[in-house]
Amino acid sequence: MHGRRVLSPVLLLGAGTGEATCGILYLAGYLRRSGIEAFVRLYDGDESEDEVARSLEALVARVRPRLVGISLKWFHHIHRALLLARTLREIDPGIRIVVGGNTASYWWRELRSFDCIDHIVLGDGELPLLALCQGEPSPPNCVTRDPDGTPRRLPLAYVQGAANSEDVYYSHFNDIFLSQQDLHAFSGWVAPGKGCGENCLYCGGARGNQKAAFGRAKPFLRSEESVRRDHQEIAHRTWQLRYDFSGSSAEFLRSTWAGVDLSRHACTYFLWGVAPRELIDALARTFEQVYMVLDIGCFSEQQRHEQMRRGLLKPCASDRELLELIDSCRRHPNLDIEISGIAGLPFASAATLEEEVRLVERAISLDCVVGYQRLEAQPGALVTEHPARFDMVTEARTFTEFLGYFERREPGEVTVPMLRFRDAALEEAVQRTSDHVDALAWEHRAARRRVAINGRTRLLNTAPATLQFKLGDWLGLHRVPAKVAQEQVTVVRSVDGTGLVCAPSVSPRRFSDPTLDQGKDGQILLSTLAAFEHPTTVASAVAQLGAKVKLGPRSAREVIEHLVDGRFLQPA
Repeated sequence: MHGRRVLSPVLLLGAGTGEATCGILYLAGYLRRSGIEAFVRLYDGDESEDEVARSLEALVARVRPRLVGISLKWFHHIHRALLLARTLREIDPGIRIVVGGNTASYWWRELRSFDCIDHIVLGDGELPLLALCQGEPSPPNCVTRDPDGTPRRLPLAYVQGAANSEDVYYSHFNDIFLSQQDLHAFSGWVAPGKGCGENCLYCGGARGNQKAAFGRAKPFLRSEESVRRDHQEIAHRTWQLRYDFSGSSAEFLRSTWAGVDLSRHACTYFLWGVAPRELIDALARTFEQVYMVLDIGCFSEQQRHEQMRRGLLKPCASDRELLELIDSCRRHPNLDIEISGIAGLPFASAATLEEEVRLVERAISLDCVVGYQRLEAQPGALVTEHPARFDMVTEARTFTEFLGYFERREPGEVTVPMLRFRDAALEEAVQRTSDHVDALAWEHRAARRRVAINGRTRLLNTAPATLQFKLGDWLGLHRVPAKVAQEQVTVVRSVDGTGLVCAPSVSPRRFSDPTLDQGKDGQILLSTLAAFEHPTTVASAVAQLGAKVKLGPRSAREVIEHLVDGRFLQPA
């Protein structure tokens, strides 16, 4: 690397609010092992442009990055990715700005015209990003801006596959996070493999697009050893593990779990097709609680089979296979199942809509959670690119149309462009059915969580984790004034991952953060949890709270109900 300008430190960001994709964690570990000082911001809760600017200014001041990588995986983050890039350019024009991910790879021609972006990584990011950090003049799989400002695209020369992905695994979790809050935002994603071998008509990440944008001809499983390293790095740092790769067999996963005790962990597994019984059994025996999400395409068997017959949908379970799978899952008391499908797919009719409702009602009667949403427009998806073939219209198709949609969206909104039927009567019937199924699904979800309480109800604090941190360590020293950095915060997690962060000694007048329950509010929440350390009636706890924190009976019951809803307190 003699004579090259090495770009380090590096800061990696997600382009959306909430948790970023786990890809930036794999990238950060890879860079660290290659001698580049890399940091991540995994969780981003900023909504307004002012909040974005303040957060990035604080991050840049702390890390002093020479390069910032923005993960633009999902298409609905395109506006925010450009906002981040423009804001970073204003904060420090000397920072090299790189974007990558599925959407960046797909729209590289459009993105290269934005002068706030220096490089676009096409496809898998490890080798190209490392080459950029090491100052290589011709990094592989990159669109690079020349010194005169002209963007040039280098050939899509390398393809990451099973053979050359051995060095892709989680590491350096003690070093890459800038706060404990960010580390605890990690939801436990593990990627057993990469890519998809199917060409579903509604998906922008289908096989054809992956081959064109990533150069990845087919999906693959990572090596057992590299996935095992993931589990060894994260198992003691997270309460759950999450997977979404259907090619993983029970034998493969058991090998990657070797030497790691997961008996107190939860697991969420996303898959399609028919889950092998061996996989179901392995998950139930390994984890304390399993939540399996099965994608069946759509809830009409007739419509599902028609799409599969035309090669427009991945292999999905028949209704008979689905009911047999549900029966197999019911043998395991620690396993819940959700059935998910898309409403408004092509070839809908009055008959298919009736089928949808019948299957949804049948699944709910078996206490299966139902996931249901209308068909959204995705860049590159067949039905989005050619809606007229299916007698449909789309709210966005081109880069300009998608970007304009998300620029107009209000902060905090989560809507996306949709596909709808050209036939007004059919569209009305599809929407009416969708609204009906949504109501059924949400009422069932609410009923599963509902706990009726009265004064005689005995409750217990079932929170499985209570941790304490200094405020500066929890939020990060770049966000907390020195005068309150040493104050204690208590972090409580419920059985399903809901978090509660209490800072009773920090008055909002001294320092305020929307993620904290501060001062008297924090004291009340912790006192309420303490009142149920052992099985206690609601009436008894209300009396204790009146004496200890001067809380009236009505307010005390409201706090108790709030903690029951969050599953911090459960019937004893």
